[in-house]
Amino acid sequence: MATTDRQATTLALAHALSAAERGLAVIPLSRTKLPALRSPHRDEPDPHPGPGPATRCRGECGRFGHGVHDASTDPTRVRELFAAAPGATGYGIACGLPPHHLIGVDLDTKSSTDSSAALRELALRHLFTIPATVVVLTPSGGRHLWLSGPPDVVVPNSASRLAPGIDIRGAGGYLVGPGSRTDHGAYTAAPGTARLAPAACPPALLRLLLPPPRAHRPTPPAAGGHGQGLVQFVLAAHEGQRNTRLFWAACRAYEEGIGPALVGPLVEAALHTGLTEREARATIASAARITGHHP
Repeated sequence: MATTDRQATTLALAHALSAAERGLAVIPLSRTKLPALRSPHRDEPDPHPGPGPATRCRGECGRFGHGVHDASTDPTRVRELFAAAPGATGYGIACGLPPHHLIGVDLDTKSSTDSSAALRELALRHLFTIPATVVVLTPSGGRHLWLSGPPDVVVPNSASRLAPGIDIRGAGGYLVGPGSRTDHGAYTAAPGTARLAPAACPPALLRLLLPPPRAHRPTPPAAGGHGQGLVQFVLAAHEGQRNTRLFWAACRAYEEGIGPALVGPLVEAALHTGLTEREARATIASAARITGHHP
């Protein structure tokens, strides 16, 4: 059994190094699909007890054991991670990091809902198609679709928010890499997809993955009556979602044919939320490119 585990660890490391060469940041995983390295702070008291949020180390201490925050594409660091986790039998691929800004669409089979059919229905309803991309087959019969997101947009993790049985792995999440072994079996790349690069996420699908609108604020006069809702959507952004909301609104504007006319109002709204003009214009330009327009 020990020999088998060592072989599984060696194989997992080989697959992880191959993924790292492709620009995918990796961490070692145990057979339970959880990070194989325990937190170095597990026995430390909470430095900020009480009802407020605790300040958690994300690797600033320099030690391993911070989950997805340990993820790296550096082969030396990857080897060090696996050397510190001799029981690892798999590896996780961090989502949301450059250069791919990976988004994982997890089509589950555990629920009674047909998640693949649900995704097809969404695609028909919102007029998008899933491009040829990496597909990873799970031991339970599910599928992980790998997509690439824009660099200035933060896609959150979610469970069945898009549709029953469809989970999304975004920033702060990870996907189990092909070649990993778990208690339930092995993860494998679907035939013909192993060497593909993650395809760009269709703009219509990307919009569905972003947080829904919340409160509204008054619209700047420059927006006029056309596109007010999009400008208000940007104005309602809180810190941490400003670029994401601006990108979503700009995509909608370009797809509706009012992108050029709405650049000024969107930039002004973004400035109100705390973005710089340079950041705002870069995000709008990214939306123009991904929707097939020239900024």
